[in-house]
Formats: sequence, structure tokens, C-alpha cells
Amino acid sequence: MKVKIGQVQMHITEDKDQNLERAGNLIDEAVSKGADIVVLPEMFNCPYKSSFFVEFAEMKGEKTYSFLSKKAEEHKIYLVGGSIPEKTKKNKIYNTAFVFDRNGKQIGRHRKTHLFDIDVKGRQTFKESDTLTPGKSITVVETEFGQVGIMICYDIRFPEFARMTIEQGARMIIVPGAFNMTTGPAHWEMIFRARAVDNQVFMIGTAPARDVENFYVSYGNSIIVSPWGDILNRLDGEEEVMVTEIDLDEITRVREELPVLKQRRTDLYR
Repeated sequence: MKVKIGQVQMHITEDKDQNLERAGNLIDEAVSKGADIVVLPEMFNCPYKSSFFVEFAEMKGEKTYSFLSKKAEEHKIYLVGGSIPEKTKKNKIYNTAFVFDRNGKQIGRHRKTHLFDIDVKGRQTFKESDTLTPGKSITVVETEFGQVGIMICYDIRFPEFARMTIEQGARMIIVPGAFNMTTGPAHWEMIFRARAVDNQVFMIGTAPARDVENFYVSYGNSIIVSPWGDILNRLDGEEEVMVTEIDLDEITRVREELPVLKQRRTDLYR
């Protein structure tokens, strides 16, 4: 079974309405190139900065959510809405990815489970937990192409999390992310290829475009990796739409040729 994945690598500004308009135009472009599933980047409606998470936060059903639902319905696509700061009635804020089906119906919601609290001395410091609350669940959604796992950025660094996702049947794992210019060159490609090979699934990472004038500079490099670990397509730092056709039958072939998932010694693992 073949499916076309559209990835939107976009610039993000301090104007939410401008971000939504830009995302809408780029979704249109992905659809014009035949995309069945379109993926936006992490925090696509909001600059990646703690103070903006509070300012831009919305509840489910508000402006950004409605925009995503309508775009999915308009184009009859599956839409992974990158992520946005989601506010709850209890005034908690989550880094949340909403997923919609071809009719604009929500079929999934992933709240980033592992918060990005790092301090790389002299290079990059960030603490999402200053404003965000961690999610508590694994997210796998049902589509006509099979089960799709959803993670957000830092979640990909935890191999157990990806493994649990494929144990729930995921055939591809979609990851809106925003690695920076410290972590990106060092680890972005490596981690996507590792998770693809470890779990014999397609790994799809979609990032914001790189803006060197910003306070948080995204590495960009949106990527899609096969179950064999091959990079099928990749961008650089520019704003661009990438559409890639993948063949899900490759998952079965790779797992038959190299049956590592069946050969695990779970009697020994702790």
C-alpha cells in the first residue's frame, strides 16, 4: 500500500493569524502535489519560547483547532497539526498535536510526554517545564493506511516510547519537532534513522524552517526515513513543502528479511 506524505517546513512569526495563513497556503501546496497525509511542524502557530506558550495558548475547539479541522475537511486529507500550546480549563498548558481525518474529525491528540529541559553549557538552554505540563500517554491513531504513531520532538529520544508505539501497531511514526542548531546537527538524522531501524517503521520528522534572527533557531531538515534506515527525502533549512510517496509493504519485507522484532529476548530484558 502506497501513501503520499506531505511535510510543511514553514517560517513561524509572532503573529498567530499570519502563521495560520502561511500554514494554510502550504497545506494547499502539499495537497496540490498529491499528499494523503499532511504534517505541520512543532509549535507551528507560536514562536518557540516559553512566554509565547502562555500568550498563544488555546483551548480545544478554538481558532487554531478549527482552522486545522476545516483544512482537513476542505482537502479530504489526514492532517497532523504539528503542535500548539493547548490550554485546559484548569489552566494547564500542553504541547499538543491534534490529528484529523479526511472529514475534519479529530482522531487523535498527543500531548508531548517528555518535556525539553536541557542545559548544554554555553550552547543551548531551554526548560519547557517552566510553562508546560507533560502528557501521560502514547498516541496511535487509526487511518485507512493502518495505525500511525504520533510523538513530539523530545519524545523521539526515548527508545522505549517508540517501541511501545509500534507494539500498539504503528506502521509509521510521525514526529513534529524543532531541534535547534546545537542538537540538530549532532542528533536529528541519527535519531530518526535509529528509531526507524530499531522498530522497522517509517519515521517522519517535520520541523519549522530555520530563522537565524530568531531567539530559538530551528535546525529544519524535515526528514523521512525507511524501515531499513534509508533517508528517502530531506530538506535543508528553507521554507518548503516536501511530498514523498512511501510503500508500506516495505515494512513487511524488512521484518521478514531481518526479523529482529520476533527475536527479542523479552525473558531477559528488564
